[in-house]
Amino acid sequence: MASRYPLFDRSQLSLKPLGQRWHDFAAAEILPLRAVGVSHPELAEVARHISQARQRDAEVILMMGAHVLRSGVQRYIIDLMERDLITALAGNGACAIHDFELALIGATTESVARYIQDGQFGLWQETGRLNDVIARAASEGMGYGEALGQEIAENNYPRKDVSVLAAAYRLKIPFTVHVGLGCDIIHEHPNCDGAAVGAASYCDFLIFAKAVERLGDGVLMSFGSAVMAPEVFLKALAMVRNVAIREGRKIGGFTTLVCDLHDLPADYRREAEKSCPSYYFRPWKTMLVRTIADGGTSYYVKGRHADTIAQLWNAIRDDRGR
Repeated sequence: MASRYPLFDRSQLSLKPLGQRWHDFAAAEILPLRAVGVSHPELAEVARHISQARQRDAEVILMMGAHVLRSGVQRYIIDLMERDLITALAGNGACAIHDFELALIGATTESVARYIQDGQFGLWQETGRLNDVIARAASEGMGYGEALGQEIAENNYPRKDVSVLAAAYRLKIPFTVHVGLGCDIIHEHPNCDGAAVGAASYCDFLIFAKAVERLGDGVLMSFGSAVMAPEVFLKALAMVRNVAIREGRKIGGFTTLVCDLHDLPADYRREAEKSCPSYYFRPWKTMLVRTIADGGTSYYVKGRHADTIAQLWNAIRDDRGR
């Protein structure tokens, strides 16, 4: 039975080539790997927890919002992956788009203010190819992240060297992509198959949950994701704990790190009152309080991703004697 309501006709849309778009971020702006000072002592402590977690073969999971990739820290993340210090990554749909565009044309990010005025925002021909990758992923039972990583790694993408998804595929590290339908520019495109998006992203959710199953005594980090990371982590943790408890196991004792630009009080390890606006900042109550209440440890660092990720990388090198 079809919907009783009329649907928007996507065949009327006008798509333009990426070559006609003004880009706000280019691959030339990606930061080089270089030593930096560590001004946040919390990052040195998290670095120690990461080293200990990997010695125990526990998971170290990095979750992120898309602004992380727009801050130019790709080389830091890839280096940590290559040294087996990050074992799983998770991002939203915008992460996949930025990574794909950077690998394809060496540039990404459009001005919403500029392009929404004439209805051109998001409607770029080459970016729509992601929908074809997603359709293939769904048909082959793959996750969105794995299929896109394979696409970039195995085909002619001039800047695949700075693709975190391609590096993850090459290193056999899951990079899961968690999508909200209607949230990403590729959902505007005529070739978007919502069922395929759901299947591929849900496959990634189950892959992510499998990684969380091994999080005991490990580390879970979130950079710049106010909704996706805490919500996806919360549901995955509930699932794996549900099974573990029935099997007489425990998934706990892990460390969490949240890096963002919110002002949190010094006692952030205690939940805020509901009357406080920051109560509704999900990473605080979910990642810094509730999920580690069994004896885990949490850390919050306020700072720009270009600073916090670079400092964490440096702190890990210091902890491991480089």
